[in-house]
Amino acid sequence: MLENIKVLCHSSIKFEKGKVIYFDPYKIIENYNDADVVFITHSHYDHFSEEDILKVKKETTKIVVPKDLYNRSLELGFSEENIIVVKPNEEYEVIGINFKTIPAYNLNKNFHPKANNWVGYIITLDNVVYYIAGDTDITEENKKVKCDVAFVPIGGTYTMTAKEAASLVNEINPKIAVPIHYGLIVGTKEDAEIFKDSLDDNIECNILIR
Repeated sequence: MLENIKVLCHSSIKFEKGKVIYFDPYKIIENYNDADVVFITHSHYDHFSEEDILKVKKETTKIVVPKDLYNRSLELGFSEENIIVVKPNEEYEVIGINFKTIPAYNLNKNFHPKANNWVGYIITLDNVVYYIAGDTDITEENKKVKCDVAFVPIGGTYTMTAKEAASLVNEINPKIAVPIHYGLIVGTKEDAEIFKDSLDDNIECNILIR
């Protein structure tokens, strides 16, 4: 299920499964210009990084963004028809890929207000359902997610802690869990181990950030 999937760093994820798909590209090391579609969860600099989006963007790249990033996407050179504006709790399709949006927000801190309508994504590829949570706490919406593979933030401060993330994953019970959003701005490799050790035995943990 994780074949041809890389967590490049932080929350930057690359899928190569027929199409080349990036989520929140960040700290991209060179100009690849290979993206078929780029999914953005929200507007913070470590998720909507203009410099890094340009390193993966090609002429035909589609970009999927919350509403507050529409104008900035135009400024990056995306045409109107290549910008897909999304809001939470909806279903969409882009280049033959079906996906849903899940609200991503904080409950007891102010970094990611629910009113901003920022999102996580549930995407289905090769009959496998992937959940990329975005920057979020445990919410009533994400506790209902059904997926095979969950990518969840564990770094704390701005998102769930490692133990909170494990609690969410144990509730939604995917086959595989992948910790993200640590090791660069917040969170440590030790947090990844805490996350892994806090998961139920039936859930496989894959630590892709090394």
